[in-house]
Amino acid sequence: MSLPWHLYIMALLYFVAGINHFRNPRIYLKIIPAYLPNPKLINSLSGLAEIILAIGLCIPFTSKLSAWGIIALLMAIFPANLYMLQNEQAALRLPKWVRLIRLPLQGILIYWAFIYTS
Repeated sequence: MSLPWHLYIMALLYFVAGINHFRNPRIYLKIIPAYLPNPKLINSLSGLAEIILAIGLCIPFTSKLSAWGIIALLMAIFPANLYMLQNEQAALRLPKWVRLIRLPLQGILIYWAFIYTS
């Protein structure tokens, strides 16, 4: 079974994002809601999950399960997008309209992953 080329693009995006959690953790630590415990652990686990799921997307045997994992991950990190929108200190100097666009973008990314679940 061969996988579509656009699945590899999605996998690359998540792989690079996952690596970035370790290369530049301060960005991610700022957007983790303050009510969550142990932001460093959350950052490391979400980065590791992105890397593992990205690799899994590229393996025909695990690609469907990994796509479901991406959907779950996107849902789990949605509070960070809300936190960025509501908290200027977590906004990373992004204008409010950019932070607002991130919310429906999550839905688009979820749909993109959902395409590969069947």
